[in-house]
Amino acid sequence: MNTISISDLKINPSKAISFASDYPIAIENRNKVKAYLLGKDLYEKLVSYVEQMIDKQVVEETNFSQGRDFEAVAKKLNI
Repeated sequence: MNTISISDLKINPSKAISFASDYPIAIENRNKVKAYLLGKDLYEKLVSYVEQMIDKQVVEETNFSQGRDFEAVAKKLNI
């Protein structure tokens, strides 16, 4: 994993951000990782992946045999 010191990050944040576009960068302070910098695209991919995994888990855990008729539910909700 690529690393950058917090001092270098302060000096040139745009350079660090450009490096983080493809792969996360560990931000170090006194040789200890304090944070990770992710590029926009990578962050959005991670969020999308997590949302899909949550949705998949909910579907797998749902007992569809106990479902109710859509028309009845829609009528009850006035939609």
